[in-house]
Amino acid sequence: MKLYFHPLSGHSHRVRLFLSLLGIEHEQIVVDLTKREQKTPEFLKLNPFGQVPVIDDQGTVVVDSNAILVYLAKKYDKTGWLPEEPAAAAAVQKWLSVAAGDVAYGPAAARLITVFGAAFNADEVIARAHVLLKRIEAALTDREWLAAPRPTLADLALYSYIARAPEGNVDLSAYPNVTAWLARIEALPGFVPFQQTAVGLSAKR
Repeated sequence: MKLYFHPLSGHSHRVRLFLSLLGIEHEQIVVDLTKREQKTPEFLKLNPFGQVPVIDDQGTVVVDSNAILVYLAKKYDKTGWLPEEPAAAAAVQKWLSVAAGDVAYGPAAARLITVFGAAFNADEVIARAHVLLKRIEAALTDREWLAAPRPTLADLALYSYIARAPEGNVDLSAYPNVTAWLARIEALPGFVPFQQTAVGLSAKR
């Protein structure tokens, strides 16, 4: 299996993390976003959307980080990262939608400003991030994991950008349930960290 990724992409990290948790050997191919390699004709043949990550599983090409998580769970997982129970499956899908929406336009966007110089309104996206964090904090009040009594794709899809939210000047100190949840993910066998960048609040530590 080949993984096309960038080490500072949280979408890429979701997939790297799941591959590691599943123990799947794979070749890592860095796509340099700073050089816009994701927009080259060669890469666009793999993913016409011009985004990372992409996997090539012996000729089966899958794009979009959440779609890749689902593919890997369906094909390789035996432990329930994508539950079959209807309520739990629906809960996972809800959080995957949150990852593609509220996370992408909140903490991920805030981090894009400081790491990649994206032209978002910082106050706006940081405010969105805190709205989301309050919801996650509440969701974790009486449970350890977001969608089921065990970790699922829901937790992996949200982890990377929440963990590195301080890089986008989003303070996590008011969210003890969230920080405890991050620590539980980081304690999973096979966990691989998301590369840190000394920007935002992380530059002040």
